Amino acid sequence: MADGVPILLEFSGGAELLFGKVKKHNVILQESEKPWTIKKLLFWIKDNLLQERPELFIQGESVRPGILVLINDADWELMGETEYILQENDKVVFISTLHGG
Repeated sequence: MADGVPILLEFSGGAELLFGKVKKHNVILQESEKPWTIKKLLFWIKDNLLQERPELFIQGESVRPGILVLINDADWELMGETEYILQENDKVVFISTLHGG
């Protein structure tokens, strides 16, 4: 058993540009006293994966408007948004719907 929670993160629709153009990240979130929520994950992503312009990804304690979030292919609004507690092997996808022009 791993010491943590293994999950898959995917970034697309342009969001991957903020992460060194890498679309898929297999990560293991270190075990902690409090469960891993999406909110906690967002700050972890900001501190560990985000390479530029955090204001294009995160706003306050959530993703900025225009970024769709899917948890295991379901809209995160159905799953409790930032309060969703991550489970082993969850897939969390961030899709930017904002396109420059």
